Amino acid sequence: MTLKVAKFGGTSLADDIQLVKIKNIIDDDESIKYVVVSAPGKRFKADNKVTDLLYGLKAQHDSNLPYDQILDIIKSRFDVVMMHLGIRLDLSGEYEEMIKNLENGASKDYIASRGEYLNALLTAEYLGYDFVDAKDLVLFDERGRFLEEETNDNIREVLSQHEHAVIPGFYGSRPDGRIKTFSRGGSDITGAIVARAVGADLYENWTDVSGFMITDPRIVPNARHIENITYRELRELSHMGASVLHEDAIYPARKAGIPIVIKNTELPAHPGTLITEEIAEINKERIVTGFAGRKGYSLFSVRKKAIDQDKGFYRKLTGVFEDRDVRIVHLLTGEDSAVLIVPQNEIEESKLDIIDDLEDQLKADNIEFFEDVALVAAVGEGMRKIPGVYECVLDSLTAAGIETGMIYQGLRRTNIIVAVLASEYDRTIRTIYKALEKHGGMKRRSTGKRKPRKV
Repeated sequence: MTLKVAKFGGTSLADDIQLVKIKNIIDDDESIKYVVVSAPGKRFKADNKVTDLLYGLKAQHDSNLPYDQILDIIKSRFDVVMMHLGIRLDLSGEYEEMIKNLENGASKDYIASRGEYLNALLTAEYLGYDFVDAKDLVLFDERGRFLEEETNDNIREVLSQHEHAVIPGFYGSRPDGRIKTFSRGGSDITGAIVARAVGADLYENWTDVSGFMITDPRIVPNARHIENITYRELRELSHMGASVLHEDAIYPARKAGIPIVIKNTELPAHPGTLITEEIAEINKERIVTGFAGRKGYSLFSVRKKAIDQDKGFYRKLTGVFEDRDVRIVHLLTGEDSAVLIVPQNEIEESKLDIIDDLEDQLKADNIEFFEDVALVAAVGEGMRKIPGVYECVLDSLTAAGIETGMIYQGLRRTNIIVAVLASEYDRTIRTIYKALEKHGGMKRRSTGKRKPRKV
């Protein structure tokens, strides 16, 4: 029988209406044995996440300001859900324990974790599942470093005693029992950790979207849904700014070879997006899986004749940025030129000094500097197997009159990255999207001789 671990995000647990939807999902699928929950999220646009309220509670206390009003709001979030659903669970002792610990100097991690903790207690009661506290499952060392293998063994042993369980996400504990939260990825990481430990056949990550789109539908109306994506493609899109699962959140499941599916609580019948190690058979003809990008970069272009003959040139070039603790996001080199992309916010105070240092140390023939640059990436394993994709992208941008500061394709030929002015960001994505549709409808052609196609 299939074994699934299901993680539900904050929007899926925002109120009693959402909790009913979750129960229906679980009741309809007997293979879901373990459920990981986030703290309740926003019920409407102007609402607050419970975790943010808890951070506010801690801040008020630490500033010697009254926090009773925030505490009452937090209590009401859970009390209203229980009242509407007829859940008989007394949380008064839990609130008293939290405030007692707060007054005794409890850490921010402990206070923030109470959203997941209380929500897991409530959800377990509603579903009729066992409650298992994450502090007894997820282990960190004294310095707050996650103990991966110890946690894996511990979860496997503890959950073997529970046929069904609800587990709060986001946190674990140090050896002395103090609560430690994950720095990012939160409950997503917990879900993947649990899936690996119990040997799940599938890890379901339930949220408020039906998986991933090939690109932002606000930029490309009617952008298609991605049915299947590989871990490598997901990592690349995430790195380039796509709002997808962070790499840390999927690593435990990937390590164990467990597929992940992103599902929508509002549309449970929708297939969502399946994340696997290898591309699914049905998608092997696909050229591009997705487009992503990010604004907020600056570009330095350095020209000097016969750079390759200047020993130490690249050490001096990168050293100028390293000395000012500026990250180099991309470095593209040629026989007589080098292009660097850096985060704009990291050079706001030093850009003129950087230009002076480049001129002094490199004796370059020409240095150009551009602000408000955006990076756009097309990502897809299928690019490796069909010729002409790079040429198609380049020709389409030239035909559209979009000037590029850099265009690069990695050695594996699974991505193409373009640097353009931020004002051309949307138009660049639309241009590349349309060009690659013409090139092959985002699919590899399965018949005939494949040749590069001009746009």
